[in-house]
Amino acid sequence: MPEITLRNITKRWGNFFGVDNVSLDIPDNSFITLLGPSGCGKTTILRMIAGLETPTEGQIKIGDRVVFDSAAGVNVPANKRKVGFLFQNYALWPNMTVFQNISFGLKNVHEEMPNVDVTAKQTGDLLRAVSNGKKVREEVESCRDKDGKLDAKRAYIKLIDAFTLSMFTAKELFNLKIHEASDPAAAGAAKAAELEKKLEGIRDSYKAKGQSLNEEYQVVGSDGQVVKSVRKLTPEEIDARVRRVSRIVKIGLFMDRYPAELSGGQQQRVAIARTLAPEPQVLFMDEPLSNLDAKLRLEMRYELQRLHVETGSTFVYVTHDQMEAMTLATRICLINNGVLQQYEAPLKVYNRPENLFAADFVGNPSINFVDAKGRQQGEGVELTILDGRKARFIPNEPLNLESWFADRDRQAAEKAEAEKARLQKKGAVEKSNKDEVFQYHVQKVEEEDYSLQDTPVLTNEDLVLAFRPEAIDLAEEGAAGAMDATIYGAMPTGMESTLKLRVGGFLLTGVVFGSTAYQIGQKTRIVVSGSDVLLFDRKSGRRISAGRLEIE
Repeated sequence: MPEITLRNITKRWGNFFGVDNVSLDIPDNSFITLLGPSGCGKTTILRMIAGLETPTEGQIKIGDRVVFDSAAGVNVPANKRKVGFLFQNYALWPNMTVFQNISFGLKNVHEEMPNVDVTAKQTGDLLRAVSNGKKVREEVESCRDKDGKLDAKRAYIKLIDAFTLSMFTAKELFNLKIHEASDPAAAGAAKAAELEKKLEGIRDSYKAKGQSLNEEYQVVGSDGQVVKSVRKLTPEEIDARVRRVSRIVKIGLFMDRYPAELSGGQQQRVAIARTLAPEPQVLFMDEPLSNLDAKLRLEMRYELQRLHVETGSTFVYVTHDQMEAMTLATRICLINNGVLQQYEAPLKVYNRPENLFAADFVGNPSINFVDAKGRQQGEGVELTILDGRKARFIPNEPLNLESWFADRDRQAAEKAEAEKARLQKKGAVEKSNKDEVFQYHVQKVEEEDYSLQDTPVLTNEDLVLAFRPEAIDLAEEGAAGAMDATIYGAMPTGMESTLKLRVGGFLLTGVVFGSTAYQIGQKTRIVVSGSDVLLFDRKSGRRISAGRLEIE
């Protein structure tokens, strides 16, 4: 499977930028989730890679092939990009059976592909199956009902799954009646000798023409290269592909049913099988689980994980559900307002978010934000938080705030200069949906109407602390750095409880493990523990450092 490369991809409508200068490298065999709020541009990115949307500018490569380049005038149509697309709406044909739905696209394939000797392949598949006559009998006999009646249709599916056969070959195998022999192993061996002779004859006929058949029964020329031609798939090849993908998604028994006769989860499996059947280079999925109930969504996440491993394909998956992104992805591509915010492994995004938006969007329950005033003293940062409490932030790695702020200002100036230069180019337009620092939310008992307040003048002393709910621990009496708190709300789930804790006029969210029952209004003491406390710059919204917090 190929690597996908995006370079400076922009998509705008007038002066509204749906995607703004995004560059991505999607490795081979990875599972990438495009994550972000509704309208952030994630589906637009997916559609541009697939060829369903044309970028305004930039370059897209799938493997070594450039499929879009605004500068060179290249734009390969979607049907030539060898990608599969699974939509939020499964779009199954209601008047077609499951088999017909999956095979529909395969009948229209007309491209250069290896020449396959169908008779030789069927003979070889039969030979492989009859060589294990005992297993043939076991699979067929398992399809008898309580009255001993044999379900032939079910037996065909069993044989298909057990020996990776097409329906044509499975029926032929069943009709050999090896399962009825008193000694199925001997009957299979006898039939195998006949098939071996037949297959040898086919190979000899090719040898006489200076050709041969490889292990996949493809015709190999005298030069040692597989012979190819522009052709359609044979009925045998179509059936084999449909049976292969139906086995992967476990819908082999539903081939004769119509979509209306299937559950939501089964319909989703059919849609996946239909997408996999043409053997796409990359599989794109646009919120495919959003129509399912919570329990089924969880089950299908496991199925998608398994599918990714079994197919070895590259998956690019769009979702606004951060739990889906965290559990499925090898890397998360976090988007907001058309701009790439962070592109890293899920736990890296969770533990080390690059900015306030990433910290807020990823994580459930949400992260705690606390406004802070402070300046560096020695190796730490002295802070004032929570209406006058004194605290000290100790970074995990050496920190020089003065240098950090100088670097921030330099980067901001370079970005402004680059934008100014861009706007001077012919045809350039100014972005109407301006990029702004994320407006994080500090939870308070009595919420204020910020719309009536003047925008504060920020200095380098204006900072933001952020820590995950699991960083809050209930403390014993007399514990160092503990703060008095009142339980403002409690939501037990069995193995843990999510608590709203009132500290003065502020509310903090904590997750406490265990099955203890907590009472609203109960007095307690809390500490902020661990070395994953985050320090952000309020002016730019960027993460400065991670470390631990000592509260006086």
